[in-house]
Amino acid sequence: MKALLLVAHGSRRQRSNDEVIELAQKLKSECVDHYDIVQAAFLELADTLIADGIENCVNAGASHITVLPYFLNSGRHVTEDIPHDVDNTRSKFPNVQIHIAQHIGESPAMIPLLKAAAVNNS
Repeated sequence: MKALLLVAHGSRRQRSNDEVIELAQKLKSECVDHYDIVQAAFLELADTLIADGIENCVNAGASHITVLPYFLNSGRHVTEDIPHDVDNTRSKFPNVQIHIAQHIGESPAMIPLLKAAAVNNS
């Protein structure tokens, strides 16, 4: 089974974390042909951290996990913190393939998204 783990920063404001969880739920219906499991996890300041998210995916039957950093820029969290947390967790699940995708700010879909947002709000 394939899983997608949407990883955001995390916030002390629970509503912000809930928005990411809701986004993951919406994403699940859009990715049903590609991923069996879609969940959210956080780098810090929230209940479900990256290690918890990976473990939840494995417990749900995932043998392949794609970690998708929900970050706009390639700062320290994207380049160091997320890979560090994934690597620390990877050893607990040696039979599970875990891949870190490019952060969403790097996606070619970003320009059309920004354009649509700008045009729709003008």
